[in-house]
Amino acid sequence: MIELLDRQQSLTANQWKIFAASILSIMLDFFDFLLIGFTLAFFVRDWHLTYGQSGLILFSSGVAAVPGAIFFGWLGDKIGRRKVFMITILMFSLATGAMALTPERSWAYLAVMRFIVGFGVVGVASVDMPLLQEFVPATKRGWISGLSIALVPGGGLLAATFAAFLSPIVGWRGLFALGLLPAFLAFLIRVWVPESPRWLIGRGRIEEARCSLGWALQIPPEQIVLPAVLPVPQKSSWLDLFKYPRSIAAGALVGLSQTGAVGLGLWMVTLLVLVLRITPAEASFLVIWISLAQILGRCFGSWITDIIGRRTAGALCCALAAAATSLAGYLHAVNIGAVPMFFALLLVQGLFGNSNSAISYPYMAEMWPGPLRASGFGLVYGISNLGKFIGPAGLAVIIGASNYVSPKATIDGIIPGFNYFAVWYVLAVVAYLFIGFETRGRTIEELDAALTRSKPLAAAPEAG
Repeated sequence: MIELLDRQQSLTANQWKIFAASILSIMLDFFDFLLIGFTLAFFVRDWHLTYGQSGLILFSSGVAAVPGAIFFGWLGDKIGRRKVFMITILMFSLATGAMALTPERSWAYLAVMRFIVGFGVVGVASVDMPLLQEFVPATKRGWISGLSIALVPGGGLLAATFAAFLSPIVGWRGLFALGLLPAFLAFLIRVWVPESPRWLIGRGRIEEARCSLGWALQIPPEQIVLPAVLPVPQKSSWLDLFKYPRSIAAGALVGLSQTGAVGLGLWMVTLLVLVLRITPAEASFLVIWISLAQILGRCFGSWITDIIGRRTAGALCCALAAAATSLAGYLHAVNIGAVPMFFALLLVQGLFGNSNSAISYPYMAEMWPGPLRASGFGLVYGISNLGKFIGPAGLAVIIGASNYVSPKATIDGIIPGFNYFAVWYVLAVVAYLFIGFETRGRTIEELDAALTRSKPLAAAPEAG
């Protein structure tokens, strides 16, 4: 039955609908996730917040992301990808709307709501990538799954646009209230997406799998011939994940490359305000251009991953992102003509850092056998989400958590802070080149069989 997918030369309209639902849902999820980075700049000084308090608001979602990804990844293998999606998107959308009701100067309330947002957002991501990959053929899996997260920076772009143009009208509370709308839109879009046929087959629900597959291929389910011998329902324990230490190590380190990206993303507006001495609205306008560079980067990463392979492409993009991040710290006070090098290098970092994201996240999901795919991706995605904590928190610690947010405090710590962000990209280069294995060109079933036999996949084909 599944071979019908891998023999496809082109995707059907329904498969493109799954892709469209995925790309839109993830973009709107991260609109809610990144919104705090724009609203914080509007009240951080009026509330007299320290770096420690501001950091706690920012990284509380990162703290939640670790258990959230692990739990919802496990739940996605138990009850299905589709159900988990709908649960999690309702969770974080309601929490975002609740932040509009934040009591004055109550940074602790914001931190709690951000914890719930982080718990829900990673739950969506934990099941969305496996679901999409299980609906497309191997020859298109790399670029289609990479491209599905191309508009994640679009969430930042949308947040930046709202902050730049609507904040004078609705204020920061209004921005949080607007965060309700796209989340519910994403929920409505995904209601009609069927469950993964591969997950249904693994649970012995063959007739449902045939209907799901028929919907994806746009053929009557009756035309799909059932196997002569039905597969035995797959059973697995979450602890089985630890039989694959190479997948854990490579996936976690590759995923932790987001530490620098998230740290910069959440501090972006505040840093631009303090380093360039501009208003929050002006900084939000600059972030629009950085977000566009990030989208371009993800498109580039999703293309190059099937051209030169996951490992080479990921290592190249991480090396370039590390260099741009470090230089942004050293050259933060340098201008070339009217162009601040700080802003120019953030554009370059956004380009190559996000190219890596389009490679790393699909790669992290490809490293696991079928019964453990969502659980495995959830585990390494959960570990990688430590970056959402140690990224923004790391800058606060380096600068001094007791310092009040001020231009002097930011400039004093910007060089070691940005070098700290760059180190995580370097660690990802090591993981890609020396720990990971190539997955390009292999069907999910081929990867399942090789992983089950505990082979290292060193002989993966170079051509797609």
